[in-house]
Amino acid sequence: MRQQCELLELNQSSVYYEPAQADPEDTRLMARLDRLHTESPFFGSRKLAVVLSTPELPVNRKRVQRLMRVMGMEILYCRPKTTVTGYDHSKVSKHLRGTP
Repeated sequence: MRQQCELLELNQSSVYYEPAQADPEDTRLMARLDRLHTESPFFGSRKLAVVLSTPELPVNRKRVQRLMRVMGMEILYCRPKTTVTGYDHSKVSKHLRGTP
């Protein structure tokens, strides 16, 4: 095995590596998160942690954040529109204001 790894220029540890199995509880939580996110995409990690928690299985907000990051979920919220100008608004340099 060592000679084959040397010929292929691979580390032996990468040949023997077995990825860790996903936690079945995380898989169930991710399914519930997906369902809740499609119903109300404006819920953040705090609200989702409250909704997902049960007395038998409390769910931490950081766990919800991690699972949302793994799933690529983003919440919908109003973002600031600071650079949008009016339709008929004209831009004038501050140096030209007040000059005849």
